[in-house]
Amino acid sequence: MMSSDMLSQAEIDALLNGPEDNESNEDTNAAPNVEEITFAPEEADALGEVGNISMGTSATTLSTLLGQKVLITTPKVTVTSWRELANTHTIPYVAVRVEYTKGLEGSNLLILKGEDAKVITDLMMGGDGKNTEGELNDLHLSAIGEAMNQMIGSAATSMSSMFDKKIDISPPKAVEINFRSDEPFGGFDYDEKIVQVAFRMVVGELIDSEIMQLLPLPFAKELVNNLLQAEQTQQPAPQASLTPPDQEEQERQSPQQQSITTDSAQQNMGEMAMAQKESAKDKPIKEPINVQPVQFQTFGEGVVSTEKENINLIMDVPLEVTVELGKTQRLIRDILEFAPGSIIELDKLAGEPIDILVNGKVIAKGEVVVIDESFGVRITDIVNPSRRI
Repeated sequence: MMSSDMLSQAEIDALLNGPEDNESNEDTNAAPNVEEITFAPEEADALGEVGNISMGTSATTLSTLLGQKVLITTPKVTVTSWRELANTHTIPYVAVRVEYTKGLEGSNLLILKGEDAKVITDLMMGGDGKNTEGELNDLHLSAIGEAMNQMIGSAATSMSSMFDKKIDISPPKAVEINFRSDEPFGGFDYDEKIVQVAFRMVVGELIDSEIMQLLPLPFAKELVNNLLQAEQTQQPAPQASLTPPDQEEQERQSPQQQSITTDSAQQNMGEMAMAQKESAKDKPIKEPINVQPVQFQTFGEGVVSTEKENINLIMDVPLEVTVELGKTQRLIRDILEFAPGSIIELDKLAGEPIDILVNGKVIAKGEVVVIDESFGVRITDIVNPSRRI
């Protein structure tokens, strides 16, 4: 009885190996993971073409806005993740989320360096692009948000032409992000596959940097599919045979018949040329075309018109207004002797107008007034732009 209750070695092996074989068979026959999405090199090339055309249009818009030559080109398409970006991008960035509302379903992020955002903001405010001290603030984010709104609006127009359908976006909003310390922004996950399209961005002699476009992998594929469908729709109809019927008939003829046919054709062409000459003699000579010089606007009018258009683009951007009562210079030893009750003499005379500055530039003169219990300033003179510091 005891021996019958014991298992043989073969039975033991069957019990040990059976379930593993079944599991391996199930794994072999299991359906592939449908969430695994690949991005082929051909798709990367197509996406780069979309980005190159749309960003080219955006560069023209940004150039008009900044008054500087702008070049955005050389797209480089790679597949990455937020975690990988956190390992390679450690400085502060400005991110602008672009949401497509018509024609496409999805969103993407535009990323540029914080220092580049400061330069662009200063140019938009009328500066020389070198006032970039301090941290990123709401002024920079508002200016970049408006600049990107104009740029992506132009890009959407180009995409509408490429895809042969209307493309609309919602107003983008800029935020400051740090890939290493901040949570993924724009609906991304840490390990989700992201398509990164990196462009070289050159603004005059002030910026030679990079601007990135981050897209979810499914949305990147949607852009590629739209481009391929548009190209298939716009393919020209197949051309007819390049060999004229008369030439085919001539090829079937003998050399003697071809010679006779050629002579006849030359005789007919000569008769047609003579007939055209006779007809031309009978036609009256046309009167000369009246050409008049073009009337151009004066340079002053054009400048005013352009300035008004540029100002309308940034009407909602906040500016910092400062009132300067006066200023002076002191040695370090004098400053160390400051104490409550010390009097500092300024360079302004009593009753002299004070300076009113916008973003550090004098734009007006005024006088101090008291409004209820607060100080104010009454503008007495607007400084001429040619005399602004």
